[in-house]
Amino acid sequence: MSNATATGSSETTNALSPARVLLAEDDFELRELLACVLRADGHEVVEACDGNELWAMLNLENGAEGPAPFSLVVSDVRMPGLTAFDVLARLQRALSETPVILITAFGDQTTHLRALRLGASRVLDKPFDFDELRDAVHETLHQRARRAS
Repeated sequence: MSNATATGSSETTNALSPARVLLAEDDFELRELLACVLRADGHEVVEACDGNELWAMLNLENGAEGPAPFSLVVSDVRMPGLTAFDVLARLQRALSETPVILITAFGDQTTHLRALRLGASRVLDKPFDFDELRDAVHETLHQRARRAS
């Protein structure tokens, strides 16, 4: 990817105010790398190591004394405990408007369709370029901001 494209992507991403992102990935090294990319774009990143921790953190979000709610969830599909599909189904039942971007190494058509049917904003297939993640985060946050206004 050219520097102009990468720079343009970063500048566009930083145009939105920083978001509070919940990142769920069971692979420690990948989670740390993705968190670093998101933090470099100015976002506050809270990390979860599996689906159960992801769901617990989303439930804490709803507490009256808790921190600011998450603007976005970025999650691997297949993790120990709850899968991202389980979490999406629970969010749907709770009528949550928190957008979710899924990442998966098993990105077949069935996975993509199921994710979108359950309310995922986007599905990224591993391996993906960091600019692809940045663009997905930017677009999703921009859509959320438009709906809120």
